[in-house]
Amino acid sequence: MTETRSTCPYCGVGCGVIIESAGDAITGVRGDPDHPANFGRLCSKGSTLHLTATREVTLQTRLLQPMQRAARGATPQPIGWDAALELAADRFAATIAAHGADAVGFYISGQLLTEDYYVFNKLAKGLVGTNNVDSNSRLCMSSAVAGYKMTLGADAPPCCYDDIAHASTLFIAGSNTAYAHPIVFRRIEDARRANPALKIVVVDPRRTETAASADLHLAIAPGTDVALFNGLLHVMLWEGWTDAAYIAAHTSGFDALKARVRDFAPKDVARLCGIDEADLVQAARWFANIDATQPAGRAPTLSMYCQGLNQSTSGSLKNAALINLHLATAQIGRPGAGPFSLTGQPNAMGGREVGAMANLLSGHRDLADARDRDEVARLWGVVDVPSTPGLSAVEMFEAAADGALHALWIACTNPAQSMPDQATVRRALERCEFVVVQEAFATTATCGYADLLLPATTWGEKSGTVTNSERRISRVRAAVAAPGAARDDWAIAADFARRLEARLRASGGSRAVVERSLFEHASAEAIWNEHRETTRGRDLDIGGLDYARLEREPAQWPWPAGAGAGRSRLYADGIYPTADGRARFVDAAYEPPAERRDARFPFVLNTGRLRDQWHGMSRTGTVARLFGHVPEPAVEMNPSDMQRLRLADGDLVTVTSRRGAITLAAQASVAQAPAQAFIAMHWGDEFLSGAAGGPAETRAPGGAADARPGRAAGVNALTQPAFCARSKQPELKHAAVRIARADLPWRLLALAWLPAERALAVREALRPLLGELAFATCVPFGRERSGVLFRAAALAPPPATLVERMEALLDLRADSAPASRPRLHYSDPRRGQHRTIRLSGAGAGTRVDGFLIAGDISAEAWLRPLLQQELPAAAHGRALLSAGATPPQPVVARGRQVCSCFDVSEDAVVACVARVPGPPAVRLAALQGELKCGTNCGSCLPALRALVDAPAAQHVEGASVAA
Repeated sequence: MTETRSTCPYCGVGCGVIIESAGDAITGVRGDPDHPANFGRLCSKGSTLHLTATREVTLQTRLLQPMQRAARGATPQPIGWDAALELAADRFAATIAAHGADAVGFYISGQLLTEDYYVFNKLAKGLVGTNNVDSNSRLCMSSAVAGYKMTLGADAPPCCYDDIAHASTLFIAGSNTAYAHPIVFRRIEDARRANPALKIVVVDPRRTETAASADLHLAIAPGTDVALFNGLLHVMLWEGWTDAAYIAAHTSGFDALKARVRDFAPKDVARLCGIDEADLVQAARWFANIDATQPAGRAPTLSMYCQGLNQSTSGSLKNAALINLHLATAQIGRPGAGPFSLTGQPNAMGGREVGAMANLLSGHRDLADARDRDEVARLWGVVDVPSTPGLSAVEMFEAAADGALHALWIACTNPAQSMPDQATVRRALERCEFVVVQEAFATTATCGYADLLLPATTWGEKSGTVTNSERRISRVRAAVAAPGAARDDWAIAADFARRLEARLRASGGSRAVVERSLFEHASAEAIWNEHRETTRGRDLDIGGLDYARLEREPAQWPWPAGAGAGRSRLYADGIYPTADGRARFVDAAYEPPAERRDARFPFVLNTGRLRDQWHGMSRTGTVARLFGHVPEPAVEMNPSDMQRLRLADGDLVTVTSRRGAITLAAQASVAQAPAQAFIAMHWGDEFLSGAAGGPAETRAPGGAADARPGRAAGVNALTQPAFCARSKQPELKHAAVRIARADLPWRLLALAWLPAERALAVREALRPLLGELAFATCVPFGRERSGVLFRAAALAPPPATLVERMEALLDLRADSAPASRPRLHYSDPRRGQHRTIRLSGAGAGTRVDGFLIAGDISAEAWLRPLLQQELPAAAHGRALLSAGATPPQPVVARGRQVCSCFDVSEDAVVACVARVPGPPAVRLAALQGELKCGTNCGSCLPALRALVDAPAAQHVEGASVAA
């Protein structure tokens, strides 16, 4: 076995991993105990990374060779690399010649490495001469960037993870850290154990697991964050808790802000935000942290925040208003104090460093600054860098939908799932004349729209660097060779760039002022060295770093030439990277969300993460065990709203916004306030389809990932494209919707165990059937075995051929089931009833290996656990074919999964806790000793603590809490 140190490709925590491999196969992964981001810990997603890289997964899901569609709607066919890149260069050169440089665009990703990002940025702005290069980080971190620049003068998070251990108050706003950044949450748990006096305030409309762990949960009305922060400052001013000396010595603009917050009296803010006035005052007291025993006269406060602040039409002001509180109380520049933006993607920070967004330039330079543009042009050897800001993410797809963007290159991201207002995005992908998708996985929705598909390497196969939330640069290393014909992202972009460069030189359209190619890089290290040169003298100066140093250990910037180490905290001297060296208070006016609730759309829809899934699930969706915690899509609603609408758990509802509609199951959850709803961001039409009675979508161009007429595009069929004027980040966290029961009486449920080498391919083959039904979902399940679940509903039974196709794919037809797996079958077409059971074994060892039930599916209550728990089936006899029949012997379904690592259910936890007397800590230790839950990745610890602390079974998210 070979061991390779690398970095996790999921969130911005930037955990170090050790990849175990044998030959060309990744066989395991564990946390790197020497990496300062995680010290060996991994979350449920990171600890299963090796399962996303098996041979079975690669052969069934990966894009392994370039593919070309000869025409829209055609099946893509293999093409060689030379032919593919020649075609791309021809099409882009022709588009630029006919329509100008701004007729092309590049949409890239925070999951690219810094070296990949750098080449794409230079390709667009240096070679092509367009600033139309933007990243999916626009959906993630651009408001945080704007907030830092507006206040502190640079996009430089001033804190580090070690500050969590030094803080006396943690102020967490708009972040379900327990789910989105689990390893950061492990540090919070450590800090609380070491300092029981630590106070935690959580600002979130939902009662998430993070909020449930807080000393004070401010469950504000969605979108009222600026009003809350201004109200906190009002209280601090009234009580004399601000730091007048710091404000006078190190800041500017306070008078205007002071005048603004006079209008945010506590009683008014409490009413607007929907919280208690006393809680507002308490939060202000804990944030200011006046403490005469401390050297600074106050104990340190660390704020941490993420998409709840960022994904808003006032996202920049939300960020700035929170930073205002730090400046007003001098809570910055010392251990345990400061505003800490938690980065969403693994290398969103690296992309910002190289300026790979439509309004940025390399080395944190400003596109609007002529001197900055001139510096970059000289470094690159081009005539100039265009001064007009490029199209941001939302604008880019709107331009393509309007016919203004003629060629689009998409790399390492899935806009046909992740972008808001999917109807517009898909219209853009259809109308754009030439779409290139550079991707590792062939299963994303966006691949179905590509004229040219280019196979890229992914985690475990590529080398370079990433930068995490605390400005720490880590090495990413290849453990195995690239599969098939896959190439590194930077190498694909550079090869294309050289070919396009030759065409532009030949036509006299070259922008280079040097004879050599702009893209002579021979390695990722060579690209990084060029990037390093762009940072010298900048706030992120890494002139003193090289790959040799990074080979030994991760490093934080800035690390200028001559420095012995990077800097863990910024602004300790009170000097900021602004023209006058002072931080700037921002006069933050409260702006309501772009879309209001009204009688037609009375619910506010929020979106967010699941604990065990990542983005559009192109990677995590290949691991069946990661569906154990949340097995199927649902809309979570407050129980009072469920009761008012006469809905029970599992009832299908149609959620409709002004842009689209989707149908899915309703689920009661006390995490949601009345008139609010929540759908996880991960559910796209790769896993979910159906919009019974909702607005229809346009038809996509063909292929397995295509939409069908009337088919919704997952949760982002509902979300809105309105964005923050300053950051251009869309308001994915807030949409007005209505929710109504879906009248779909015919139901279908199919589950089947399948060979591991076929299960994912079968799920992909089932995807076209999703769009043929008013509602359908198709997800993997299983742990040691691989299974596929297909659930559907319709107004009337569909054609018999659809069910037959499904049975054939799931090995449920008699002609596909070998004699060793007999099939039971019953059908009544007139009544729409249909049942097929596939068995395995014999006698007492008989098991249900697969089934499809249609029409009346009430037998799910016992058939599903019979299959998934692999219980003996012989005693159930004829009941297997009796719709809704009570089984001869009781079948007890397991409760909701709590621990993914050891597959521990909630009922097992509750039963264990009930047997153990003593305080919660004793019960938790006994629980961990007996069931092992919470002893591996720790992602389930918040849920375990809630269950241990509760007098009866308690769900924080997605269920009810005992009275």
